[in-house]
Amino acid sequence: MATILVVDDEADLEVLIKQKFRKKIRKNEYEFLFAENGVVALQKIAEHPEVDIVLSDINMPEMDGLTLLSELNIVSPLIKSVIVSAYGDMDNIRTAMNRGAFDFITKPINFEDLTITMEKTLKHAEEIKQTIQAIKENNILKMYVDENVLNFMNNREFESTIMANETLEATVVFIDICGFTAISENALPDTVVKMINSYFDEMVKEIMDQDGLVDKFIGDAIMAVFKGDYHLDRAVDAVLAVRSKINSLPALGDELQYKPKVSIGLKSGEMISGNIGSASLKRLDYTVIGDTVNTAARLQDAAKENQIIISEDCYEKIKESFHCEKVGDISLKNKANPMTIYQVIE
Repeated sequence: MATILVVDDEADLEVLIKQKFRKKIRKNEYEFLFAENGVVALQKIAEHPEVDIVLSDINMPEMDGLTLLSELNIVSPLIKSVIVSAYGDMDNIRTAMNRGAFDFITKPINFEDLTITMEKTLKHAEEIKQTIQAIKENNILKMYVDENVLNFMNNREFESTIMANETLEATVVFIDICGFTAISENALPDTVVKMINSYFDEMVKEIMDQDGLVDKFIGDAIMAVFKGDYHLDRAVDAVLAVRSKINSLPALGDELQYKPKVSIGLKSGEMISGNIGSASLKRLDYTVIGDTVNTAARLQDAAKENQIIISEDCYEKIKESFHCEKVGDISLKNKANPMTIYQVIE
């Protein structure tokens, strides 16, 4: 649902907006907020940080629309603004555009034109948020972001919206390439890097095919997270595909003839998603932490070659969709009681 803030001192406009967009409001596609001037508008934005776009008049008491544009650039740089005003002279249009307005509509309002402009502005605002979200979730890109973008990512508005810490239900997977440490100790560095990168490429393709996110590469292992609908089922489909793909690869290395195998641990449940690291070093990773993540790592430690190890609660959720076998009880670090584990066969 898109949240739109209308800033205008004409009381009749609120009634008119609600009438013209009543179907969108009823379908929960649009939510409208209203403010009579720029001062109240800034208060509304503080109370409702989810605001996507602002429709603002120019001539208003206390704080006019052009001043509001300047303030929005400071407090909410992601919010896009459209000026809706009877003052449609070129000077006002240029001033509005120079202060960051996305578009300009003159009064009396042509609601067909307003609707098209709102949809265009909302689409642009959503594209910006998706781009920033992608940067947040792709830690590799952080190595190539310039100083101006980093400063923006560190401002309070960004942290409170895009970088917000949250608790979520998801599935985390650890995939380890078995026996690769010994290879890395005996092969040339170029050979080691080429081999592991080729394996990672194959695994990442299968993870992404199931809408998984590669959280990080840890030595010769991958940590991946699956969020959203059916995250557990998608994670299991992904690791089955990874195992099958790795098993189909030919032996690599002229002399080593190394044939890769993987061991996999998987756990679904509640975890904390947040920006973790050292601010002083400017090294922060947007990642997941918590008992679910730790348990998935321990399950991977317990897995042997070609094994996909899951907990009993995960088994109960997927047993009708996947063929699994009981392995037994194991003791895990920091767990008072043994855990019953299963392996996914197919």
